[in-house]
Amino acid sequence: MTDNSVLLEKRGQAFWITINRADKRNALNAGVIAGIAKGYREAHDDKDVRVIVLTGAGDKAFCAGADLQNSGAAFSMDFSRPNVDYADLLRLSQNATKPAIARVGGVCMAGGMGLLCMTDMAVAGDQVIFGLPEVKVGVFPMQVLSLLQSIAPARLINEWALTGEPFDAKTAQAAGLLNYVVPAAELDAKVDWLIGRIVDKSPTAIRRGKYAMRAIASMSFDESIAYTESQIALLAMTEDAKEGLKAFGEKRKPTWTGR
Repeated sequence: MTDNSVLLEKRGQAFWITINRADKRNALNAGVIAGIAKGYREAHDDKDVRVIVLTGAGDKAFCAGADLQNSGAAFSMDFSRPNVDYADLLRLSQNATKPAIARVGGVCMAGGMGLLCMTDMAVAGDQVIFGLPEVKVGVFPMQVLSLLQSIAPARLINEWALTGEPFDAKTAQAAGLLNYVVPAAELDAKVDWLIGRIVDKSPTAIRRGKYAMRAIASMSFDESIAYTESQIALLAMTEDAKEGLKAFGEKRKPTWTGR
C-alpha cells in the first residue's frame, strides 16, 4: 500500500516523483519504496511522459536513507523471500526505458545514494552533503554498491563505505555521481534545462538506446559490438529514425511519434 509519503505529479512531459517526508529527512520506509516504484510504473504506462524526475520535499534532504526511528522495521527481513523491496526498486529502475533525473536539493545518504545511482542523470545543489554512513550503525551499503560500483572509482567507494564519512557535492561530481552542481537557488532552473534537452529528442531512440545500454553493460567488446550493430539496423527502421533523417534533409525540427 502507498500513502502520501510519495507525491506523483505529471508536469508537461516530465513525471515528478517526490519523497514527501521532509520532517523525517525523506527517509525510506515501506511506503516510500512502494510509492517510488508506483511512480516509475505510472510514468512508463503514460506514453506522453518522456522523463522521470526523482526528488525529495523541502530543502534539507533528498533522502537520508532508511528510517532509523524504527530500526527494527528498517532492518527486519522476511528470510523466506530471496528478494527485498528496496532491491526490487533498484531492479525496476535499471530495467526502465525512460530516462530519470535525480534532483538533489539536500542531504543524500545511505539508501538515498542508491536512489541517486538508480537514475541516469543528477543535478545537485552545491551545499549538499553525501555519504555512506552505514558502518556507523553496524551495517553496510550492500545494495547501493550494486549500482555505485559502475559509477564511481573503486578507491573512493572503498573510502566512503569503510569510513562512513561524508563528502561534498564537488567530490560527488568529480567521482561521476553528478552531472551538474549549482547554487541552491538555481537548482530548479538547471533541472528544467536538462528536461528540455531530453523531451525534444526522439523517444524511440531514447527508449531503444536505454534498453541497449543496459543489455551491453556486462558484455565483452565482441558481444556488445555484434549486438549493437543489429540494434542500429533495427532502430533505422523505426518511424522516428525516418522522420529524423527527413527533417534533417528538409532543415526543420522533427515531429516525433515515438514509433
